[in-house]
Amino acid sequence: MPGKAQPSGQWAAHPRGRLLADILVFLILLFASQAAGAIEPDEVATQYELASGDRVRVQVYGEDDLYLEARVSDRGTISYPFLGEISVAGMSPAQLEKLIHDRLKGDYLLNPKVSVDILEYRPFFVNGEVEQPGGFPYQPGITIRKAISLAGGFTERASTDDIVVIRENDPSRRPVEAGLDEKVGPGDIITVEQSFF
Repeated sequence: MPGKAQPSGQWAAHPRGRLLADILVFLILLFASQAAGAIEPDEVATQYELASGDRVRVQVYGEDDLYLEARVSDRGTISYPFLGEISVAGMSPAQLEKLIHDRLKGDYLLNPKVSVDILEYRPFFVNGEVEQPGGFPYQPGITIRKAISLAGGFTERASTDDIVVIRENDPSRRPVEAGLDEKVGPGDIITVEQSFF
């Protein structure tokens, strides 16, 4: 009968239904591929080491008095309620969670549920032949190419092949050559040299 609606279970048999199904599958695959290349929060929590300049949030479930937002001091410490000054430099957020849990357990709480989040990463720095040199908040997974974009891009005199990085985690603080697709670490100093041609 003309104009009769198709049963709801057969929507995919309709040409528009097949098109919608194909678009849905494409979007699912697209988001899955992007997620596969992303850094998961748990991975950041286990790998990232806190240092001066990081801004953290500490929460204890059900305990408003133990909530804290603080920037890690130049000495690598935070001041936490009931526990005083805690040295956090070199710790991951997960390690700090455990430390606070262990210190609060027993004296203050039976089994505190502690979470530590990074609200703001300490900056990395871009100098030399870029339009807007300066410090920029670190983002997990950021490359030198993206860092230079944040700094306004190359100047006309920049050498795109002559870029050096001083890594924060290198005690020698020795500049090393780096490519545009290398990862940036928190506290790193990137310098774009001038081209002589």
